[in-house]
Amino acid sequence: MTTNAPRPEVLRYTAFSSSPDGGNPAGVVLDASGLDDGDMLAIAADLGYSESAFLTAPPADLAGGAERAYRIRYFSPKAEVPFCGHATIATAVALAERTGPGELVFATRAGTVPVTVTAADGTVRATLTSVEPHTEEIADADLAEALAALGWPAADLDPAFPPRVAFAGARHLVLAAATRARLADLAYDFARLEALMHRLDLTTVQLVWRASAAVFHVRDPFPVGGVVEDPATGAAAAAFGAYARELGLVPEDAVLTLYQGEDLGRPGELTVTLRAGDPRVRVSGTGARIG
Repeated sequence: MTTNAPRPEVLRYTAFSSSPDGGNPAGVVLDASGLDDGDMLAIAADLGYSESAFLTAPPADLAGGAERAYRIRYFSPKAEVPFCGHATIATAVALAERTGPGELVFATRAGTVPVTVTAADGTVRATLTSVEPHTEEIADADLAEALAALGWPAADLDPAFPPRVAFAGARHLVLAAATRARLADLAYDFARLEALMHRLDLTTVQLVWRASAAVFHVRDPFPVGGVVEDPATGAAAAAFGAYARELGLVPEDAVLTLYQGEDLGRPGELTVTLRAGDPRVRVSGTGARIG
């Protein structure tokens, strides 16, 4: 600890599920003002969740001095990451339970992320708005290495979904499986995929399978964070929404449902909203306190 102050309260919330047994758990520290980088990393490593979020006072110029504004940082058990969707949702739910629903603004390393929180019938729901996204092609050799690390033959990919690197706060490699069985069968070379992801500056690999026009099942290997798989990934959901719209796979105005965590026994549901004329992507989900 950087001061003699007592250890801050470390909350545990899940995001993208209203049940503590579903979704993606995150650590949440609502007052991290007494922590340095090493302290935050140690707390994240001790929790062992894919990410934990830490709040401090906002930059002076954030969103013109918004009342409920914070600087937020995210740590996996191994390193800081620029943006994390599920920990943002978890933090917004935690704040809403203390100060009520409404508008929040977070200053992240990736940029400013507004969040709207609503409450109805005992359920708290948060919606984040991403930074402006983009996609880029992946080199053939890098794609071949990713497939080799996953143990996926190229023939198992859905040809309607070209592999791309997508960004909406963090970089994710999007690969689409041709069948639900291919998506369910995930047993990859951890070290090999981790090395490739570090070289390409990827946060996760977003594996998707299209169930219907607006419904997808997704999985996210996360070896660079020290976690085999992320149970529900808001940043990747935002990146995927941008990818699907940019490639014309969904309409410019669309609401997509992403199911994640079923194969891990932690089912979660992510809602991705695309608006014509606005390049940003909105990702929504419920949340619940753990313990």
